[in-house]
Amino acid sequence: HTSGVLSAVFSPTGDRVLTASADDTAIVWDASTGEVLQRFIGHSDILTWAEFSPTGGYVLTRDNGNTAKLWNASSVQVLNTF
Repeated sequence: HTSGVLSAVFSPTGDRVLTASADDTAIVWDASTGEVLQRFIGHSDILTWAEFSPTGGYVLTRDNGNTAKLWNASSVQVLNTF
C-alpha cells in the first residue's frame, strides 16, 4: 500500500491476510511470506473495510463514500457494486 491500512483480516483458512487502505485499494497477502497475492483496484475513495466471505471465495470492500463492491477473490473481478 502507498497509504495507511484501515482494516486487516485473516482469510477463513488463516493463510492469507486482506487489507483495506486509504490508497483506495485492497490487497490479499500471503500470511507466511508477506507476498502480495492479489490487488483489488476499482474504488475511487479511501477503503475503510474489507472482508472475506465465509468460504474465502469472495471479497467485499467498502469505501468512505459508502460504495461497496463484491469481488471474486481468485479472478479479482468485480461481480457487483452496491
